[in-house]
Order: sequence, then C-alpha cells, then structure tokens
Amino acid sequence: MSKLLVKPKGQTGRVSHVTPQSAGWAYVGFDLHRLKPGETVSAETGDREVCLVFVTGKGKASAGSEDFGSLGGRTSPFEGKPWSVYVPQGSNWSVTAETGLELAVCSAPGLGGGLPARIIGPDSLGQEVRGKGTNTRYVTNILPEGQPADSLLVVEVITPGGHTSSYPPHKHDQDNLPAESYLEETYYHRLNPPQGFAFQRVYTDADENGDRSLDEAMAVEDGDVVLVPRGYHPCAACHGYDLYYLNVMAGPKRTWKFHNASEHEWLTKA
Repeated sequence: MSKLLVKPKGQTGRVSHVTPQSAGWAYVGFDLHRLKPGETVSAETGDREVCLVFVTGKGKASAGSEDFGSLGGRTSPFEGKPWSVYVPQGSNWSVTAETGLELAVCSAPGLGGGLPARIIGPDSLGQEVRGKGTNTRYVTNILPEGQPADSLLVVEVITPGGHTSSYPPHKHDQDNLPAESYLEETYYHRLNPPQGFAFQRVYTDADENGDRSLDEAMAVEDGDVVLVPRGYHPCAACHGYDLYYLNVMAGPKRTWKFHNASEHEWLTKA
C-alpha cells in the first residue's frame, strides 16, 4: 500500500491521525474523530492553530473561554454546508457529541496572530462551481485565504460520479511567489454510497530520462486520507459514486498559487 494512503483505524474514537512527523513534512496535521452521543474530545492547541469541521452530526463546542453551544447537524457530508470552529494557538477546545459525530481536526502552525476563537457558520461560507462537463465539481470554502487565520486553508469539494476533480492536474510545491506557493495538503475522502471507490494519483514532473521522483496511483475508499507532499494530485470519481473530500493546506505563506501541468494546460481553454 502506498505510504501516501492513510486508512482509518477502527470505527470509533480517533480513526485518522496525521501529524507533520508521521507525514514527513512541516505544516499540516489532520485528525478525524468518530464519537458516540455523550463522548467528548478535547485538546490544547499549543503552538498550532486548529479548524474543527463538523463533517456530520451535532455537538456542543467550546474554545478558550468561549462556550459556542450546539453546532452541526447535517447527516451526510453530501448534504448542505458544515459548521466549523476556528481555534487559535495557545488555546484549548472541547467538543461533546449530542448525536453520532464525525469531527475533523485540521491544524497548522500558528504565527502569533492573536486571533480570537470563532464559529464559522454555514451561512458565512462561499460556494462555487468549478470546471465544466465531466470536470464539474462543487466547492465550499470553509477557511479560504480571504478569512482570518495564520496558516490554515480548509475547503470541501463534492465531485459527482463519473467526474474528475483537482483537474487539470495542478501542483503547489514550490515557494516561488507570485507564480506558485508551497503548500502541503491532505485529502479526507468520503463516498456516496459508501461502498464505492475513487482514484487519486500523486506524481511529479518527469526528468530528462522520463523518470518521476514520485508517482503513486491509489484506489481511495470511504474514510481514507491521502497525503500530498508535492506534485500533481488529480482525482476521479467512478460512475454511480459521488466523491466528497475535505482539503487541508498549509505552508510558509498562506496563499494558494498553483501551476497546471503543461501538457494538460490545453484543457483549461477547451
């Protein structure tokens, strides 16, 4: 199995756990908790900032001295927009499940920005349609670069069955602004219906001999996490199965500037 593919561990508790140390990179962390009603998960943020995304279910949330009450409520990541909570570095947070709850914990280094903890409600989230034809997908911006944070960029995408996404292939692995930014990235995948699968390829440009330093093609199933340390990273959803993914990105500068694969650039003009 590819080292870039992180399978869920068990059915409840912390089922996915990605740290900069386990991923072999410097910025992005990602956990996925599945809680039963009445169960609580909590943590200190330390020198990192956190975005809590209520993927499904409902729970009571607090951060620092703020009690945010009951948040969440959608029964599927394919239905509606999520509730989220931003928690700055040097703080703490707690979530107690009121129903079965899937909680994503997205993290990245704090930069001492002194931002307050806040709710990111569904009504505040921008949505957009990207692509056309069988490259159409639906994007919900949870924590885009236009909203306050130190390092984190967080977004949800739904790709209908039979469609491609993160396509034409693009990358953001060079700290070369304004042309391209360096951003590590995780994909948390869900399928509808859940017995389906999709595909994701993570690969770099070929050298003069046609060799690539990274080239992994993975079948992704419901609940899998894919690591994107560098390179292009397109997805394909199989016929009959819609694909959801939650992206977490972070790097030395909080901006998303990508470079399309030159051989596929023509698709942006077709």
